[in-house]
Amino acid sequence: MTISVQNNSAALLALQNLNRTSDQLANVQQEISTTLKVAQPKDNPAVWATSQGQKVDINGLAAVSQSLNRASSISDVALSAGQSVVDLLKQIKQDVLSAQDPQLDTVGRQSLNTDFMGLLQRITTTISGASFDGANLLDGSSGALSFLATADATQVVTLPAENLSLSAGIITLSFTASIGTVQAASALMAQVDASIANVTSALANIGDKAKLITAHNVLVQNLSDVLQTGMGDLTDADTAADSARLAALNVQQQLGEQSLNVANSMPSVLLSLFR
Repeated sequence: MTISVQNNSAALLALQNLNRTSDQLANVQQEISTTLKVAQPKDNPAVWATSQGQKVDINGLAAVSQSLNRASSISDVALSAGQSVVDLLKQIKQDVLSAQDPQLDTVGRQSLNTDFMGLLQRITTTISGASFDGANLLDGSSGALSFLATADATQVVTLPAENLSLSAGIITLSFTASIGTVQAASALMAQVDASIANVTSALANIGDKAKLITAHNVLVQNLSDVLQTGMGDLTDADTAADSARLAALNVQQQLGEQSLNVANSMPSVLLSLFR
């Protein structure tokens, strides 16, 4: 190689190689620090744009899942309260049957009637307390409730409202019902049986919709996971490979610096010729 004091081509070449290695080293360090191989549009415009679209979809599905989780909580509270109402109606039926005993004395009949009226009051209390986040499916305060089903909000899933209040139709027993006499107890028997059947059917209706909502929520979460994985495949850095590249580039940088030092010292060889 020709040695010149006017133009040190060896040093220029070494500097170019060192700058190239430094750029690669900076890129690898960025990937390791951000864990992303595509962190901004200039890294890969097409991949970045695709990943942003997927991120929008993932955020939309997160909102859907949140809405469905609220639906599940509302239905769970309603079904739990409804089951309590069924249990109370069964106790009421037992009191009504006992009150039809003609040999029951006055004190015993009065005690049964007091218990009967207390059970009616407990039904009302249970239904009024069956609220979650301000929503109550059992007290007649609202109609069917709709929740997001898709990320574009074009479809919804619905929870039906079932009014279990006394005398509202599903439960035919009234606040003023009494089993103070054999005749009164006998007259209520058909209402109690109908109320139990009606409440059971109403809860089955809510339960069926709640099951569909749970299944749909699982689908939404699975779809979100797939999109998340796909976005990661596009943008996530391979940290293991980057660590190996980082070590290799550090060595290349050190060698490049040594090569540059050697190239820069070559013109001084000319001076030795005149000593």
